Amino acid sequence: MNPPVLPGHPHIAYQGADLYLEGVRLADLASHFGTPLFVYSQAAMLAALSAYQRGFAGRDAQICYAMKANSSLAVLQLFAHQGCGFDIVSGGELERVLAAGGNPATVIFSGVGKTRAEMRRALDAGIGCFNVESEAELDVLNEVALAAGQRANISIRVNPDVDAKTHPYISTGLKDNKFGIPHDRAVAAYRHAAGLGGLRVAGIDCHIGSQITEAGPYLDAVDRILDLVEAIEAQGIAIRHLDFGGGLGIDYHGDIPPAADALWAQLLGRIDARGFGRRRLMIEPGRSLVGNAGVCLTQVLYLKPGEHKNFCVVDAAMNDLPRPAMYQAFHQIVPLATRAAAPATYDVVGPVCESGDWIGHDRSLAVQAGDLLAVLSAGAYCMSMSSNYNSRPRAAELLVDGTRVHVIRERETVADVFRHERLLAY
Repeated sequence: MNPPVLPGHPHIAYQGADLYLEGVRLADLASHFGTPLFVYSQAAMLAALSAYQRGFAGRDAQICYAMKANSSLAVLQLFAHQGCGFDIVSGGELERVLAAGGNPATVIFSGVGKTRAEMRRALDAGIGCFNVESEAELDVLNEVALAAGQRANISIRVNPDVDAKTHPYISTGLKDNKFGIPHDRAVAAYRHAAGLGGLRVAGIDCHIGSQITEAGPYLDAVDRILDLVEAIEAQGIAIRHLDFGGGLGIDYHGDIPPAADALWAQLLGRIDARGFGRRRLMIEPGRSLVGNAGVCLTQVLYLKPGEHKNFCVVDAAMNDLPRPAMYQAFHQIVPLATRAAAPATYDVVGPVCESGDWIGHDRSLAVQAGDLLAVLSAGAYCMSMSSNYNSRPRAAELLVDGTRVHVIRERETVADVFRHERLLAY
């Protein structure tokens, strides 16, 4: 049997019958560290980042990793070492950046529901900018900053009402989404912000969605945002930086998004043509930096034939890999060792007590109980969204650098899961 083709995964390949990530045989990692197990390629992350760096060569630009995609400390440390800033959406994410050695001055704080405590902590840490998402938030942040004797740098996240043509749960730029200030309210919001003593207007921000695979929505958003900048600056309010968010997709299942450098060549051409080429640029990629760098290794527990469906029951579940259950998302599933046997069609499912606990539908696999599988494109929105549902400990994480293997998160124990719970005192 010929090994499966793995498009979009240059750092994952079969050598003979065995699947390798960089220079490491994945079956050896599963045997030593157990399953479920997340394994990431450092080379894949750096290659994805280099495409953005090439795209912004010679520009005044800051790449801020959208860490909600994968917030493991070693991953943050890797990007900080490469000069990245960070896009955060909670106080907890700020603490992770600081623990990983990130520079708080390169942090952008996004999110629709920042608390006063989070605002104060971010001000005290010296973050670079708040992306403000409502007019009410402007007033609250102003109060917090004045009470702290500081001025908060702000950009307003504008909702440009652009369809990113992605899953509705990860679309963020339409007028019915909860994010940002409506396009037709933006100028008034900037006038209001400019009159508040605790705020300093720094820039403008938009983010239209995630897993975007076409350049068109980005180009539409650029034009609408630059129109607004002209209108805002006509009011005497300077906009020093332009933040176009992130959202570039990856190849999960034949999706062919533009390469980051090719995309930004188009966008910068549009920005230059409008006369804004010398402005400072901010972007916030997440999935496109880490998504295809990761795999989740899992073991086949049982094969369960049925009248209408055959089930391949594995030890990874929706608590480890929530994207299929949440978004009906596709992840390619391949064996760690190919076998010369006729394949059968299976639904690959986990052990969690939910019908929604599935990893893949109608997959052609030549497997038997005890075999090991790799769920590809698992570097983004898997571990960061994982849970302890059914009291399942979260998986371990490894980072591979060539032939070197680093344990970046130890496997949880059941005792870890309920460590902070307390029994009643009878």
